[in-house]
Amino acid sequence: MDALKLIAQDSLKSEVSEAIKVGNTIKIWVKIREGERERLQAFEGTVIARKGSGVSETFTVRRVSYGVGVERVFPIHSPNVDKVELIRTGKVRRSKLYYLRDRVGKAAKVKQQIG
Repeated sequence: MDALKLIAQDSLKSEVSEAIKVGNTIKIWVKIREGERERLQAFEGTVIARKGSGVSETFTVRRVSYGVGVERVFPIHSPNVDKVELIRTGKVRRSKLYYLRDRVGKAAKVKQQIG
């Protein structure tokens, strides 16, 4: 069992981005493979959840694209996640923001944290 923990420690990213907090609006750059070519694709949205711990820790990002809500789950320690940029910090009092799924327009916004 200790050998598994050692292997898991090696695959953890040393700096888990401070931007990945629930309520923040972030831009994630993901590596996309198309045949033999590789490119970066940006996905910008609000972090609505973080789950798990260690190697299997994930976070869920939600955005509305052309009137349709799109959610993607990203592993924090994945080599396919190239970088994470903080767009704005959110002020929330919940660890999961699943209630945003039912809201439309301005009601689906998260308050911005000032300071």
